[in-house]
Amino acid sequence: MSWLDKLERRFGKFAIKGLMSYIIVLNVVVYILMLADTSNAFIGRLVLDPALVMNGEVWRLITYIFIPPTTSPFWIIFALYLYYIIGRALEQEWGSFRFNVYYFVGMLATTAAAFLFGISATPLYLNLSLFLAFAAIFPNYEFLLFFVLPMKVKYLAWFNWAYLGITVLFFPIWMKVAAAASVVNFFIFFGKDITTNTKTRRQVYHNRKRFLSDLPRDFTIHKCMVCGKTEKDDSKLEFRYCSTCEGDYEYCMEHLKAHEHIKKEEGNEN
Repeated sequence: MSWLDKLERRFGKFAIKGLMSYIIVLNVVVYILMLADTSNAFIGRLVLDPALVMNGEVWRLITYIFIPPTTSPFWIIFALYLYYIIGRALEQEWGSFRFNVYYFVGMLATTAAAFLFGISATPLYLNLSLFLAFAAIFPNYEFLLFFVLPMKVKYLAWFNWAYLGITVLFFPIWMKVAAAASVVNFFIFFGKDITTNTKTRRQVYHNRKRFLSDLPRDFTIHKCMVCGKTEKDDSKLEFRYCSTCEGDYEYCMEHLKAHEHIKKEEGNEN
């Protein structure tokens, strides 16, 4: 039994069902209040700022996850709908408790990084970790990029991983820390699978390499029963098995129809 199973058995009843729906609703509320705030001071009261938290503004430990991902009226609808799809799919796949754990571990990692390095935080990278989890589980799910171009989510995930890598390598330290912290939950949930798959692929590669090295140099896969030609004689040659011959006899396309069919002798079928 994994540590998640043990936690779920003990604390599963406390899971928040539909967690992402609540977060999205509060994103909408904050967005409306932000539009009504002509001074642009409201949104600054929600950002996770360690120094201000230590001065008593403890609500920032939670409110930063309600900051909308964009200020555009058009893109806010698209972004929040995307979060809803991802959150609902992950919760259906894992169950409410495990989805809660994934999200809150991401929050804890982001908060810890903010306090350790004295940086402010928004939910940008945390939401990115949700997308990466979705891509890992549903790699062939298709989004309409710009509402026109179908794109499998695994390819979009590659761009996101590249963005994270570039951030860690070249951006300021506070962005490096935020990017690294955001995927702590991803590696906690998927690290074992990644390690196992990597070992399996490596083993398959070495097994295939060893198998090919053990083959005799004159080994061929296809050989015509009439002319004796193989794929080594001409890589463009095609070979087929004859359905009339009684047995597994293969012919090149030239002799597939032009050969004497092989029949088993009566009384000698075994």
